Amino acid sequence: MHFAFSEDQELFRASFKEVCERACDPGRVRQAWEAAEPADNALWKQLGELGVLGMTLSEQAGGLGMNELDWVLILEEAGKSGLPEPLGAHTAVALPLLEELGSDALKAEWLPRAAAGDARIGAVFQGSPFVAFASSFELLLVQRGTSLYAVPAKDCAWEAQASLDYSRQLAKLGVEMSQERLLAADASEALDRALNRAVLAQSAELLGTCQRMLDLTVDYVKVRHQFGKPIGSYQAVKHRLADGLLRLEFAKPLAYRAAHSLSEGLSGPNVDAQVSMARLYARDAAEFMAKAALQLHGAIGYTFEYDLQLWMKRAWATGRTLHSDAWHRERVANVAFAGLSAS
Repeated sequence: MHFAFSEDQELFRASFKEVCERACDPGRVRQAWEAAEPADNALWKQLGELGVLGMTLSEQAGGLGMNELDWVLILEEAGKSGLPEPLGAHTAVALPLLEELGSDALKAEWLPRAAAGDARIGAVFQGSPFVAFASSFELLLVQRGTSLYAVPAKDCAWEAQASLDYSRQLAKLGVEMSQERLLAADASEALDRALNRAVLAQSAELLGTCQRMLDLTVDYVKVRHQFGKPIGSYQAVKHRLADGLLRLEFAKPLAYRAAHSLSEGLSGPNVDAQVSMARLYARDAAEFMAKAALQLHGAIGYTFEYDLQLWMKRAWATGRTLHSDAWHRERVANVAFAGLSAS
């Protein structure tokens, strides 16, 4: 089957990429590492003006009505730029959940602000030990069992946790649920869809992070000389980079396939497996490229002042959220073994 993104999708990606290149260069990412308050409202507002923040909302709710196949490219670019913002949690997960399950009053209060860049909304799934970008949210959608609650962040108790990626401040959430905060007593189906969107967004970000580490390393081996010639001219170095590119190119179609299935409204074990396969291959590519990049850079790759560590640590931190590799492999295995037994 021939697959290609539409011209509109590529143009929207290009517009987002341009904003990121201008407003989210490595210096801005490094600034987020060092800031006591990580939220950059100017950048967030720019994304709102571009339409990125509300792109998953319906047009009736003031959004662009975009689906997973539209935003997977945006999240990929976010990972490539190292965007120190909770774009996936806000746009791909929380806003569609709030539009689907929120009361008219709650949606009127929060959706316009969230789409315009005046508020950040996050989602916390059952079993998540920590919340990334915790200090930046104004509203949280919190899962308890099959129920979903909307809790203002100011009413939560936060316990800061050490984070490998300083631009993703972590905190342990403490909150008491009450009936007035309940959005839905049984939101299991909506939460299943939201989890798949979250995993897809994570996978797309990992793809972009992997691409950035690959680009940094290719640029470096062209200018780093050893024995009178660029180290990139040596076959062993070329093979290492080719292996990284191969893993990345294998992972991309899996993410796009999962995005296509979700955009068609499909659900069930087969789609769950597609999403988990995308996550497994994206993390594998990013983990491999992080190790290869560090090896090929040598000592300079370890230094805090060099940009590589910003994306390397982002890859390590991002790939360790939203369930373990074993959990995702089990979702894939359940479908694979079911097919074997049926045959």
